[in-house]
Amino acid sequence: MDAELNHRARALLRAIGAGRAEVTRSSEPDLKVDGLLCCDQVTAHELAHAGLVRPAQPETSEPWVRAELTPAGRAVLA
Repeated sequence: MDAELNHRARALLRAIGAGRAEVTRSSEPDLKVDGLLCCDQVTAHELAHAGLVRPAQPETSEPWVRAELTPAGRAVLA
């Protein structure tokens, strides 16, 4: 999977890994980095569907929660 990721996708993963991102808890999650909406929501959706990113708090009523890397997402960056 990591051979298919472009520079933008890797940059998003690094931002998420650094704790700079928030995500919505939906089937097509939106992503914010440093409080700003991500300019490439398609890539954000692809990262979530690939199982590389997830909400850190899946059970909450808040619309936005901290995003975190899954073990697969951390492996891609290793």
